[in-house]
Amino acid sequence: MRVAANIQIAAPIESVWAVVSDPERALSYMAGVTRWEVIDGRAEGLGARYRMLLRVGSAEVGGLVEVVEWDAPRDLAWTSVTGIDQRGRFRLRRSPSGNTRVEFRLAYGVAGAGISGWMAERIAAPTVRGHLRRSLAQLKRLVEYEQLRERAAARRAARTG
Repeated sequence: MRVAANIQIAAPIESVWAVVSDPERALSYMAGVTRWEVIDGRAEGLGARYRMLLRVGSAEVGGLVEVVEWDAPRDLAWTSVTGIDQRGRFRLRRSPSGNTRVEFRLAYGVAGAGISGWMAERIAAPTVRGHLRRSLAQLKRLVEYEQLRERAAARRAARTG
């Protein structure tokens, strides 16, 4: 099953990348994610591994994921190593206005479960799609708020300096 969501954020692409590429910040905007822990000490970049759990109904599903694409500040993708089969991706693109278009995609499957796995994937899709949409809305709020704080700090510094 594949789900996707996208949003426009009023911030430079580098500011959005700074948040989505920082594993320490994942829980501050990723809706439904209950765990996003660095494994083996490598926090960022190609080959970084995270223990990731996503709440779907009353269950927490996920496992160990590894970053398989890291093209700063544009693309970040991961795939499962253990646990539920999944592939996730953030695509960031600069718009002509200087804003950033963010697309969040997640593909997942219940391997070897036959018709019951197919049903579980379909039943989970609305919940997972909602998590993606809420994640992007929370990312937008977080990044745009930080932009406002930075501008306010610069104005204060200009007045006192």
